[in-house]
Amino acid sequence: MSKSLNFRATLLSVIFLVLMLGIWEAMNQAPLKTRALSEYELLMGGADQEARVPPPSAVIKLAVSELSHPFYDAGPNDKGIGIQLAYSLYRVLSGFFLAALIAIPLGFLIGMSPLMHKALNPFIQVLRPISPLAWMPLALFVIKDSEASSIFVIFICSIWPMLINTAFGVANVRDDWINVARTHELKAFKTAILVILPAAAPTILTGMRISMGIAWLVIVAAEMLVGGTGIGYYVWNEWNNLDLSSVIFSILMIGMVGMLLDLTLSSISRLIEYQE
Repeated sequence: MSKSLNFRATLLSVIFLVLMLGIWEAMNQAPLKTRALSEYELLMGGADQEARVPPPSAVIKLAVSELSHPFYDAGPNDKGIGIQLAYSLYRVLSGFFLAALIAIPLGFLIGMSPLMHKALNPFIQVLRPISPLAWMPLALFVIKDSEASSIFVIFICSIWPMLINTAFGVANVRDDWINVARTHELKAFKTAILVILPAAAPTILTGMRISMGIAWLVIVAAEMLVGGTGIGYYVWNEWNNLDLSSVIFSILMIGMVGMLLDLTLSSISRLIEYQE
């Protein structure tokens, strides 16, 4: 039954994809309408015809060309998509793991201690809703380095879901399991490692998945602001070059990499799932 459902779902997804691409391609074959140009378009030297999004055929052709040489480096503003994604992944993973080093131990402390929960909760509730990009000007002023500032912004946006989910998972470990640990005279550290951590692990991994998704969203916007390298800068640079095919291609690559990151954490989550 499960295999049959998966096959039908895959088949339906392929049909939807073919339909969407077919409609998109067909819309680009229709005749263009002439119209008056805006002042911006006149300055950019546009023709007096309706602008269109490039068709799938143009995007696919570009994708084949880009992916055949993803790591070329022809100068500061001309690097392959592989290099751009590598820079973005480095920043995301650096900020993400730095956040995990702080969020998970602190989440344990908050989850195990009602006193620490009440003391730290006001700070969490004030800082958590702040947009990560709002920290960028302050980070640039204090750190004075665009890459380190981008990593700091990823750190800030990653820490809250991990912290909150860890504290929630630890606080909701069954009392029976804690009592068994006490019966065996386990100390607090051993109880945390041998009992609480395995029990709270699925909730912690859920927080890490949420953090990774947010981090990948934020890095694109952060790189648009600071420039230099990265997939966010690549999108903005191609827009400035009025190359919409490259913009669409980079958007698709952002989605694909984000999906792979989520699938990786999802696979790890399935390995530690348990049934009571």
